Amino acid sequence: MNTYTKYWFLEGFNLFNKLGRITMMRMCEILEMDSIDKGTTIQLLNNDKKSIFFLKKGTVKIIDTVNKNVKYIVKKGHIFGELSLYNEQAAVEEQAIALEDCIVCYIESERMESIMEKHKSLKNGVLKVYGLRIKKLERRLQDLLYKDSTTRIKEFIFDYIQEFGEEKNTRIIAKNLLSHKDIANLTNTSRQTVSNVLSSLRKNNIIAYNSQNISLFKTQKQQDNI
Repeated sequence: MNTYTKYWFLEGFNLFNKLGRITMMRMCEILEMDSIDKGTTIQLLNNDKKSIFFLKKGTVKIIDTVNKNVKYIVKKGHIFGELSLYNEQAAVEEQAIALEDCIVCYIESERMESIMEKHKSLKNGVLKVYGLRIKKLERRLQDLLYKDSTTRIKEFIFDYIQEFGEEKNTRIIAKNLLSHKDIANLTNTSRQTVSNVLSSLRKNNIIAYNSQNISLFKTQKQQDNI
């Protein structure tokens, strides 16, 4: 795709709001762009070169290759692969898998680092993303210590629907992209426990789900005792 098409794709990223058109156009000249089919593994490391990815369309899950657990989920308009900027050793142990058809732009981490050094707003934006992900991992550890498995699963489901869903009439509806095993990984529980909690939530009309979608009724999202 040409530079102008890449520019249009990157306009939706908050990271680039303060860069200006000229800098954006120069950046687009060195970006690669690709369409990724659902279920495909995205190579974060290629020919010993690490890349930073900008997800324009679709959803991706990041896997820890050591224990095969899901670390976090990335939605469109966000980046992934940024770990290579801060911890090269840990970055080698990450893998990205497309949960649906995706469109990505990507740039070698060394080039990205060079651009970040010239543009403080971009550097701060990427650091913020990295920091928020660290906080989420820390929160998961705290939850493991202080919350039971049922509570962890419920809170994860509600957070997922509200982050990835859209409001439609009386419900917030998100695509059902995660398997019960994925949710178990993300909540440090078992697949059977996840199945039991989801079934209970559906039986009590708190959520609804099928193979395509999972939804939360708006009347429930502000209740703390479900």
